[in-house]
Amino acid sequence: MARSLTLAAGVLVALSAGSAAAQSATDTKSFTVTGNVPALCSGGTIAGTGSTFDLGVLIDTTTGLLRTDLAAPPKVLTGSFCSSRSTITVNATPLAAQNFTATAPAGFSRTVDYTATASGWTPTAATFATGAGSNPGAVQTRPTAFSGDITVAIGTFSTNGGSGLRLVSDTSYLGVVTVTLAVAN
Repeated sequence: MARSLTLAAGVLVALSAGSAAAQSATDTKSFTVTGNVPALCSGGTIAGTGSTFDLGVLIDTTTGLLRTDLAAPPKVLTGSFCSSRSTITVNATPLAAQNFTATAPAGFSRTVDYTATASGWTPTAATFATGAGSNPGAVQTRPTAFSGDITVAIGTFSTNGGSGLRLVSDTSYLGVVTVTLAVAN
């Protein structure tokens, strides 16, 4: 009987060793890593001398008419980006007398029209003319994510009402140019 127990124990050990050999020595588990990036835009920061287009004296002091040589250096938005398809929009308001708010007398005007542009974001600059009835070029679409500088400029000045009108005296003529970057649908 002792011999059959030893034989049975030997068979059990052999079977156990076979089972252990069939099992894997390692076990691997995988974990998914997830995250997301929201669609967003940033207009960046204004480089250089700030956000004011200072035109100085608007008129030719001998004629009282709008100067034909008005100019201001462009402004640059640096570090602008959108993480997806985007639009750039430029909007502007005419330069208007801030203190003289009544209707201008005959032969005078209290507003100056101009064109504002935002370039560098799309192949065609976004353009807004303050004296135009509509501005279909004010919004431009970029089909891909992008990072780069935007140059904002003003020009093509004209007296509202016609070039023969003089501007009323005012210590403050003010207009605003607004550039907007937005995620596009």
